[in-house]
Amino acid sequence: MRKHLLAVAAAGLSLTLVACGGDAGDTGTTTEPTTDETTTAAETSPTAEESTESTPAEATGTLTIWVDETRIDGFKALGEAFQSSTGVTLDVVQKPSQDIKTDFIAQAPTGQGPDLIVGAHDWTGDLVKNGVISPVELGDKADAFSEVSLRAFTNGGQAYGVPYAVENIALVRNNAMVQDTPATFDELIAQGKAAEGAEFPIVIQQGPDGDAYHLYPIQTSFGASVFKTDANGDYTAELGMEGPEGLAFAEYLKKLADEGVVSVAMGGDQAKQAFLDGKTPYMITGPWWTTEFTAADMDISVLPVPSAGGQPSAPFVGVQGVFLSSQSENAILAGQFIDYMATKEAQDKLFETGGRLPALTESADAVSDEILAGFGEAGKDGQPMPAIPEMGAVWQFWGGAEVSIINGQAAPADAWNAMNANIKEAFSSTEG
Repeated sequence: MRKHLLAVAAAGLSLTLVACGGDAGDTGTTTEPTTDETTTAAETSPTAEESTESTPAEATGTLTIWVDETRIDGFKALGEAFQSSTGVTLDVVQKPSQDIKTDFIAQAPTGQGPDLIVGAHDWTGDLVKNGVISPVELGDKADAFSEVSLRAFTNGGQAYGVPYAVENIALVRNNAMVQDTPATFDELIAQGKAAEGAEFPIVIQQGPDGDAYHLYPIQTSFGASVFKTDANGDYTAELGMEGPEGLAFAEYLKKLADEGVVSVAMGGDQAKQAFLDGKTPYMITGPWWTTEFTAADMDISVLPVPSAGGQPSAPFVGVQGVFLSSQSENAILAGQFIDYMATKEAQDKLFETGGRLPALTESADAVSDEILAGFGEAGKDGQPMPAIPEMGAVWQFWGGAEVSIINGQAAPADAWNAMNANIKEAFSSTEG
């Protein structure tokens, strides 16, 4: 999930790209256009004689972009608008969401991959490691994006990809049961217990394997981030969950379990249904379920999660963006599209088709939907989902430790200390 020069002659924002080398093995096949079917940058650049008669807006050629099934319509509409303004065709190719990253890593070094891909910011670490994407320099346009969306695509102080949509969890309130929300999580629990008809003060999905993602806003309010960051704001491999802050959260989690606030029996579907049935005034969830709540004519509000530990509650933030292939033979045309992605026109169009809060602040501020605006407010203190390779070793131990605390199988401090030790041992094994 992360953050981060061949000059590009492009209209508008004057973004700059730097090719990034690397190798990866060739696995699988592709049905995408080969280099013979794609117009190269050299072929589309004007000759000296033509340069006085043509402009970047009159360029011709084709860019290939891979998108998943949920974004195909939005990027087709975007491609039409882009072609109208530049003359460049955007060949939008649908790929299964689970295949885009792995196929791109395999095919980009062979020259058979696309010029651009659409994906989550937490792909950045793997894509940079494999040398298949180039960084972009947003220049003064960087200030136009939300701070968290830029951090999400930053790696080693450089931005990789242009963010266009952000998503995070928040506190969702049933206004038919309560009309105001206290400032602290403990006060919220007390209010929820007293609400008429409530069986649960709040629901937070867990399940038999735990769900650290949905507990993370509470954990960060104790100052226990999953990883520490360096001077550039990049995540390091040093755990931030060790020490008194992490232990304080572990003890608080046991308290929540003892009070019946959290349970492994409360999976995602159970939590959603409890909220729909009016059995709880609160739920910690994301925009993917609020559409069901509004479809059921529920009057809801979306708010930041109140602090349990005295510091701001910081949910994980997921950011979607466009990456540029380091092997693209159409770098100048791709640069024009990257410029276009950083415009309000493009961000507005993707919001209209995708329904996720734009990364561009001007576009986000213009969103009139109070529910989406509420998620945006709740994510202002959020932390990008870590994209460093070490994150893959965290989830299993993290969820397992929380389950053992919730179920009373281990003392909070013992479970938490063992979790940190196991995670660090997994890091060492990976490095070896």
